[in-house]
Parts: sequence; C-alpha cells; structure tokens
Amino acid sequence: MNGEAYDVRISKKKPIYPVTSGLRKYLRTYQRDARMPISYDDLMEFYETSPVIDKNGKDTLWETPLYPPHIQENLYNGLKILYAKLKASGNIRIVEHKYIDRVEYCAFGNSHPFRIRIVNRLNDVYDYFYVKQADASRIYGLELEQIISPNPVNYIVDGQTLVEEHIVGIPGDVFTQSLINNPDYNPKRIAKEFVKFNERCMITLLGDMRAYNFVVQITPDFDDFQFRIRAIDFDQQFYEGNPKIYMPQFFKDNLPYVQLCMEHLTATTVLQYQQEERSSIVHRVRSERHRIAALRDVSNTEELSTAVHVKQLREGYADFYRNEHYFGCRTMTDIIEMNVKNVIRQVKS
Repeated sequence: MNGEAYDVRISKKKPIYPVTSGLRKYLRTYQRDARMPISYDDLMEFYETSPVIDKNGKDTLWETPLYPPHIQENLYNGLKILYAKLKASGNIRIVEHKYIDRVEYCAFGNSHPFRIRIVNRLNDVYDYFYVKQADASRIYGLELEQIISPNPVNYIVDGQTLVEEHIVGIPGDVFTQSLINNPDYNPKRIAKEFVKFNERCMITLLGDMRAYNFVVQITPDFDDFQFRIRAIDFDQQFYEGNPKIYMPQFFKDNLPYVQLCMEHLTATTVLQYQQEERSSIVHRVRSERHRIAALRDVSNTEELSTAVHVKQLREGYADFYRNEHYFGCRTMTDIIEMNVKNVIRQVKS
C-alpha cells in the first residue's frame, strides 16, 4: 500500500439488475429464499415523509414515511413476520413480545432501503433490519462476502424484495472523527485491519468502500482491543471499470486510515498482512469450492456490468498485477476468478 490517496468518484448511478431464474435457483439451494407476507413495493405505499434529524440537529438523509392507519397495521404485522423469517426461520414466537417502533426510508442509496427498528416490550432491547429492492449485484456481493470474507451475512430474498440483517459496528467515518486516535487503541492493529480489508475488496471487486460504507467492529481482548472492518454496502459489486474503485486506499474519505498505515507499518509488514489475508481467502475458497463454483456459473450467464467497464477493468488489473491472462476475461466474474487464481498461486509460491 502506497501513500497515494485520490478523490475517486463514481460518475453515474449503477442500474439495479433483476434477480433472474438462475440466481433464484441458487438462492433456493443455499436457503436464501423465503416467502414474505409483504414486499418492498408495499412499503412504498406511503403518502408523505418527514425528515429524520439526529440528536445534533443534522439531517440524516433518512425520512419517516407516513401510512394510512389501516395500511400501517398490516405492514407492521408483516414486518414482524419478516424479522422472524430472517432471524428464526419463520418461528413467530420470537416476535410475540416485539413491536415495530420505527420505519425509515432513504432515497439516497441505490437500493432505496427501508430501515426497520423492532423493540422487545419486555426489556426495551431493540434491533434493526432492512428491506430493499432486490438487486442481483448486491446479492452477489453478499454471497462473496459470506464465502470469501471472515464475516457471515444474513439475508433472504423473495421476488424483487431483499431483507438484510443489520451489521453492527461504528461507521468508518464516525470512527475517524472520534475514535481512531484513542490512546487505548493500538494504531498498528487498526492499520493491519485496513490493509486486509483493502486486499479483500481488490480480490472480490467490492467497490465504493468509502468510510461511510463500512463499519469498524471493536472487540476487547484480555490484553488489548481487536478490530475488524466490515462492508455494509454491496451496491457497487463488480460494476465499475476503474480498478481504483475496488481499492479503499484511493478514496479521499479513507485518508486517515491510509495515513495510519504509512505511519505505523513498513512495506514488509504490509506485504505480510496481505499474504495473511490471501492465505485466509485460499482456505475459505477451498472449503466452499462447490458453493463458489455454483455462484460463478450462474453469475457468468448474466449481464451485470457493461462491455466497456469489463474491458477497462481487465486492462487495469492486467497492468496492476502484470498478468496478461486478464485480457482473456469476458465478464466481471472471470476477473474475480482470475484474482482468486492469482491468490492461490501466490500462496503456493
């Protein structure tokens, strides 16, 4: 990782790609499909919204949708069942003492998500989950996260509706503003995790990992704190043609993390952490080889980007890795497969 940091930008909004019959079959095989009592379109039946303001009086870009009373009751009952399907395979006993406290809508993101807050009335403990438009790109990103990263993801799909579990953590931009210089935190551990996160994104073609699209999870250990960076937004999965879109180090928002790496890591330690992450990826790919092969086969039959972007990216990765085999890649899936093959060769050598 070098010290360059650019203000990489995405010029156009990515289109939403529909869930095809082939992808539905894959989702059924790996138990990601579910019959839902309500859909994303049902949640869109609001008649107006009001802005959600945070405790500091700042607009959060989320809105509170307002529904007619008879519609709201049906929606909220349906949302409780969705939560039971997501968390307990449909066992509605887990929501007997829960109620929907809040529904919020964001017109800013690609998938225009709804964020649902559900509360246990017995002890006031609450949880969040999300209802979104089912975008095939996002689903492939979630599956690659499940297979190749150390982070499990929980989601279900029905038709063009996607329901996702909330990923707990401190937003990456909030972490840099208030916690990155905490004297109790070892900066080398944070830098190490950013290097590994950068490596995973490069290999899986997970794009647009600006600081507000990932979270930092902090776990106290017996003598220190451990850190993990987790993606929470998979909308820009293998769509863009610019290789830097898949390298978090090149986003201006992530400059504090890059500076931390430059200050506390040497070139040798950066390479060591990259090799550690590649070894972990190889282990996970081998243990999930049938699943990743099934995912590859179905994604390779779909149009998930443009021919111009594929050409630009394969040329960019061929130059970055000094590997002319990338020129034979026809799809974004081919490029990911070539990335994985490169990792396997590097680990063996």
